[in-house]
Amino acid sequence: MTGEVMTDSAQAKTAFVFAGGGSFGAIQVGMLHSLATHGIAADMVFGSSAGALNAAYYAGNPTLEGVRGLEAIWRGLRRQDVFPLTLKTLYGFVRRRDFLVTSQGLRSLIDAHLPYRNLEDAKIPIHVVATDILSGETVVLSKGPACDAIFASAAIPAAFAPVHFESLYLADGAISSNTPVCVAAALGAKRLIILPTGYACALQAPPIGAVANALHALTLLIARQLISELDSLERDIDYYVLPPLCPLKGSPYDFSHTGELIARAVESTDAWLAQGGMERPRTHTQLGLHKHAH
Repeated sequence: MTGEVMTDSAQAKTAFVFAGGGSFGAIQVGMLHSLATHGIAADMVFGSSAGALNAAYYAGNPTLEGVRGLEAIWRGLRRQDVFPLTLKTLYGFVRRRDFLVTSQGLRSLIDAHLPYRNLEDAKIPIHVVATDILSGETVVLSKGPACDAIFASAAIPAAFAPVHFESLYLADGAISSNTPVCVAAALGAKRLIILPTGYACALQAPPIGAVANALHALTLLIARQLISELDSLERDIDYYVLPPLCPLKGSPYDFSHTGELIARAVESTDAWLAQGGMERPRTHTQLGLHKHAH
């Protein structure tokens, strides 16, 4: 629960911090591939929303082999696997007036591929970030059922029902801490390697569909939120922000380009590392909001 830390994580210093971003989470898989290839690993991981999924899978097998397995999962994903939206679910939404789709698809995906059942059984400490939907406070889950924690972190309001976890109702971690850098610092990490997802910076019109628009709005909020949180970190915290893809088109609701996103992220991260990205801590110029000329 909030603020809980596993005993062995107190000695861990380097953390991978995974942001949310829907289908743009595929970008983090390419980043992980590049990091693993260059021998860069984490002592512990933090993840929010879609980033919680990637963090959890990485924590189960924090090797290049494990990353390749995660790549295979992402390359096989379709929108219906995560957001099974049909006429039946739309009708149910109108009748229930609480959430758009059921959790069955996402829960099945987690159960089918995650190699452990409880967070404390991962090979490295994993901290999943969700939001108390009643108070708006950040909740950090470090032990207990992994599927429940990950789904709670990814439960976008209106799309999914909140998760009743012990005495709390939990929803998308993006609401309170989409890129949990402050959480990582508070729990002992001194060297943060941040894997953002970016946002669609080259759109000429809003995305089509309610869920797509909601996710796009969240990614814009995320970009502003992350810069603010990085600027608030104590000076003894070193952080490195991997470059998000730019330009980035499409919607975080669209899973048809995951292979392309992974490949671009591998190339982008390889180039960043070759240019000495890990030698320049506390820089984040690539996160600035901007527009592209058409």
